[in-house]
Amino acid sequence: MLISGGNIVSAEAAWDHVTMANRELAFKAGDVIKVLDASNKDWWWGQIDDEEGWFPASFVRLWVNQEDGVEEGTSEVQNGHLDPTSDCLCIGRTLQNRDQMRANVINEIMSTERHYIKHLKDICEGYLKQCRKRRDMFSDEQLKVIFGNIEDIYRFQMGFVRDLEKQYNNEEPHLSEIGPCFLEHQDGFWIYSEYCNNHLDACMELSKLMKDGRYQHFFEACRLLQQMIDIAIDGFLLTPVQKICKYPLQLAELLKYTAQDHSDYRYVAAALAVMRNVTQQINERKRRLENIDKIAQWQASVLDWEGDDILDRSSELIYTGEMQWIYQPYGRNQQRVFFLFDHQLVLCKKVKISFYVITVMCIVCICIYIYVCSLMLPSMAVCFHRITAK
Repeated sequence: MLISGGNIVSAEAAWDHVTMANRELAFKAGDVIKVLDASNKDWWWGQIDDEEGWFPASFVRLWVNQEDGVEEGTSEVQNGHLDPTSDCLCIGRTLQNRDQMRANVINEIMSTERHYIKHLKDICEGYLKQCRKRRDMFSDEQLKVIFGNIEDIYRFQMGFVRDLEKQYNNEEPHLSEIGPCFLEHQDGFWIYSEYCNNHLDACMELSKLMKDGRYQHFFEACRLLQQMIDIAIDGFLLTPVQKICKYPLQLAELLKYTAQDHSDYRYVAAALAVMRNVTQQINERKRRLENIDKIAQWQASVLDWEGDDILDRSSELIYTGEMQWIYQPYGRNQQRVFFLFDHQLVLCKKVKISFYVITVMCIVCICIYIYVCSLMLPSMAVCFHRITAK
């Protein structure tokens, strides 16, 4: 099924998606993706140019108004709490008054902040507090992995919202000056970096626990006791990741409808630059950690690996493809698949059971390093064979 009335819709990537799987769609933050199939709430099928593949739904934000290209988060859409055609964030084109438009954006920001605080409270009091009472089910280490620094985020957001409320003009919202609040709290937003970097581990730990029916019943009981909406715990834990990505979108929309002579204009412009930098840096750190994890998993799947670990020299896969390996002095050709990392090249041969075997380890000069990088189109196969550059 498609997302909206049988029509293809667009989404913007909030995070980089780095993958070696041949049926997954790789992209970088900011890329525009055509969503072709959203029948699965976790994995969608999409297209960028001529490439199609699966990608995590949580890595993108839907454009709510497909004609105007106004974006909104995916969590409500995935869970049935928001009609993709609604005007939750977008400002109706029929509104002609700039002040009214700005008031709408301000009201939306305040509404989402209050709603977000409730989500954080539900996580901390509804889940984490109850988990700590069950030492027979959860260790301190498990809780740290699952919930990360969610309590620090909750405390920070409460202070941030208090200051927003002070600057909010309830009678004339368009006169509100909320830009300075973002600037005053800009250092505090960096706590999201730890949470976002830990989120993948949290999902993996939850996935393992959910295989046991006791944990399924426990988390559901926590949700009902706290009178939380019908979203699984992993959906609640995704909220902070989506929230930090949403701030630049909201501030960009606010700046769009703020007159240059408005007292809040220069503060909103500065806040937008700050929050874009925060999200970009968090995204880059998250991408690097995910790359390292994927490389470690990749090496673990290689048969007969010898020598130093890939991660001792490299942290990023640059290029992958097929090549002809010519053995001297006989000039015999052999088909190999190569993986070009920063500082080393790995060559592999495929075996029938879909593993790869390291065939050669040697030193390569920088000219070969550059030449191999310009070889044929990448193949999404997985293979191994090693060359290092000093």
